[in-house]
Amino acid sequence: MANIQSLDPTASPLDYYGWELRRQREAHGLKQSQLGDIIFCTGSLVCQIETTKKVPTRDFSERVDAALGTDGLFSRLIGLVLRSQLPTWFQPYAELEAKAAYISTYQAQLVYGLLQTKEYARAVLSVEGGNVDEMVAARLERQRILQRDRPPVLWVVLDEATLLREIGGPEVMRDQLAHLLGFAAAPWVRIQVLPLAAGQHAGMMGTFNLLRFDTNPDLFYMDRYDRGHMTADPDVIKERSFGYARLQASALSPEDSARLITRVMEERYAAPHSTEQR
Repeated sequence: MANIQSLDPTASPLDYYGWELRRQREAHGLKQSQLGDIIFCTGSLVCQIETTKKVPTRDFSERVDAALGTDGLFSRLIGLVLRSQLPTWFQPYAELEAKAAYISTYQAQLVYGLLQTKEYARAVLSVEGGNVDEMVAARLERQRILQRDRPPVLWVVLDEATLLREIGGPEVMRDQLAHLLGFAAAPWVRIQVLPLAAGQHAGMMGTFNLLRFDTNPDLFYMDRYDRGHMTADPDVIKERSFGYARLQASALSPEDSARLITRVMEERYAAPHSTEQR
């Protein structure tokens, strides 16, 4: 079993978290089981986190901060830890996404990660294999940028196919579409649906994102199967910004998009009891 001497706190955010947790616990004269009792978990879980066998959660981190009086240390570290659980090739984008002032995205297949519900994200990520719980936690951690006092402006164009493609079953889809509708009153989020009737369009090359920053150059990002392509080339930015404007013009208005999302939610993913009442 790893111990505080064998852990290298410089190896990764997870190693540093485990090393610091053990250091703080021992400084307070607590055994793993004693700390576990205080924060309502098992000593075994504390041990697993200290030895990097298990990734901590935000709830665990907040409880540790409260129990040890560490002034939010672990609540701050957890963001780095969870981000490190994202695929290596995606981490640079996630770091920039967190700093963006304006995010424009066209989604051809799936709801954008920042707007996914926990169960929708779980259904999507379960297809990829690996530790689904950790990947879901990392995706939800990304969404915390939308909870800031000054969140980024987020403009989303969803292909209508994203509403019709059933991910995780009818209940998961119903909750996901209801979640999208919940952003209707958010002044910093706009969601448009590109109808299938639009035919050929400027997004046929696939899903892509445009990030704008207060001081740094704009960035273009495009997902690929096992890696992402990112560039600040001005010509690419100009071309894709124009393409995005064409997508916005071809898409339904935010109000009409909300009505379409509502109709799909009620007709395609109706709750069983709703169907019986008709």
